[in-house]
Amino acid sequence: MTARIQNAASQPDLTAGIQQLFKQVYAGGVPRHTLELVHLRVSQINGCSACVDAGATSAAKAGVRHEKLFTLAAWYDNPLFDDAERAALALAEAATRLADRPGAVTDDIWADAAKHYDERQLGALVLMVGITNLFNRINTTLRVPAGTSWD
Repeated sequence: MTARIQNAASQPDLTAGIQQLFKQVYAGGVPRHTLELVHLRVSQINGCSACVDAGATSAAKAGVRHEKLFTLAAWYDNPLFDDAERAALALAEAATRLADRPGAVTDDIWADAAKHYDERQLGALVLMVGITNLFNRINTTLRVPAGTSWD
């Protein structure tokens, strides 16, 4: 796969404002490993190879065990994931798959997440899902290859 934009320096800075949003996400009180699992799962759903690659690396750095990384796509009935992680992942999947069905983020999904996270944390989770979806769409459209560094 060849990137569609070869000289990223010639492009407007697509990430400056996003960094401020990430700051808020990570200050939202959700465990870092949970946020990284959410990012990785959303990226898997969207098929963004650059974000899956970066997400797996970030999740491992955040302390997510390899067994969880290898089985994330089947988190639903996997005993490696606790109830809070499952609630966050269910919310992330529903918010990512909005086009799959009307009312994708059901009251039950929201209520389950609200059992484990307060309003500030829920906001951080929703923001992480939104940012991830944004980056997935940018990177997929521009064909950003896996292994790209955003530093």
